[in-house]
Amino acid sequence: MKKAKKIAVSPAAGPNTDINVTPLVDVVLVLLIIFMVVTPLLEKDIAVSVPNTEKVEQVEEVPQDQLVVKLMANGDLLLNGNKIEESEYVGQLETVFKKKPNPRDRIVFILAEDGASYGRLVHLFDGARKAGADTLGLMTDDLDKK
Repeated sequence: MKKAKKIAVSPAAGPNTDINVTPLVDVVLVLLIIFMVVTPLLEKDIAVSVPNTEKVEQVEEVPQDQLVVKLMANGDLLLNGNKIEESEYVGQLETVFKKKPNPRDRIVFILAEDGASYGRLVHLFDGARKAGADTLGLMTDDLDKK
């Protein structure tokens, strides 16, 4: 029987305690490339029609042919101050729009009180568009309270 020889290999140097920065540099360069590609895509323009800053006369009375729809916080719906049912909303707007031959004159302003349902507000916008409204506006001030 032969005796097995034991071979001991001693390390040439001590353990390496330096930080390996190569993976860090790779990750940083990949993130830099991603941000360089994504950043131009984030800058998109939204077309907004903003009124001119010229002085406009204050009109106290709302014109008779002006359509103002008000959604109350309790769920009631008013068309030019008259209470209507939501099922009659589109039909009444269509009746008014039939009297206006020019589609540019078909303008509806919608006012929602604080606490009104956002879903119903969107439904009012959809109904006005379905009835044939060319321009939709969102009012922020109630004309009756002035």
